[in-house]
Amino acid sequence: MDEGSVFELGIYLGIIFRTAVIYLVIWFLFRMMGKREVGELSVLDLVVSIMIGDIAVLSFEDLEKPFIRQTIPMFVLAFLQITLAFASLKSVKLRNLMDGKPQIIIDQGKIDEKAMRRQRYNFDDLLTQLREQGIIDINEVQFAILETSGKLSVIKKSDKEGSESQVPFPLIVDGEIQEKNLDKIGKNHVWLLNQLKEHGETKVKEISICGYIDGQFYIDKNEMKE
Repeated sequence: MDEGSVFELGIYLGIIFRTAVIYLVIWFLFRMMGKREVGELSVLDLVVSIMIGDIAVLSFEDLEKPFIRQTIPMFVLAFLQITLAFASLKSVKLRNLMDGKPQIIIDQGKIDEKAMRRQRYNFDDLLTQLREQGIIDINEVQFAILETSGKLSVIKKSDKEGSESQVPFPLIVDGEIQEKNLDKIGKNHVWLLNQLKEHGETKVKEISICGYIDGQFYIDKNEMKE
């Protein structure tokens, strides 16, 4: 085998080696960053995924550069993503800043055009996503919430007019009272605190999530704070 053939073989083996290692590195990083379906990726998840993919491609374009130096940025991105993800678990404000908030597009059967403009969400998008859920008549919809992933969650109108069970919003999230959601059922935080006391709960900060369905409370406590 001549020198040129050996050189070519070395290049091919280098590409094969880098491909295998990059595959394992990306698999490891995404496992570390947590499991999410593609349609549920946040903007930050998507940006990090694209950047890691681009860095992986660049590692094949210059085989003369040290391989470890080309993989360091991937680990840095994954570290930042994991750090921010853990921080967002502790802070609702940070989570809202990173991922945004779900936006009510249809409220009590009324389309909120201002909310649609803020989200740059048009009527074609709305009608398309309603049809995907088998809804042709907007009058069937009581609430439609545009999730942070871009998915539209729809709650149909109930036969029980004015039923509080059709309020699909939690009253407490991560130990914080959701005043806006209380307003939607015509209640306030004083009423909520009294209701919690009747259920033996006195510390709002220890509640992960509290919902109110069909006049019944669903309360899940954060065991890590007990």
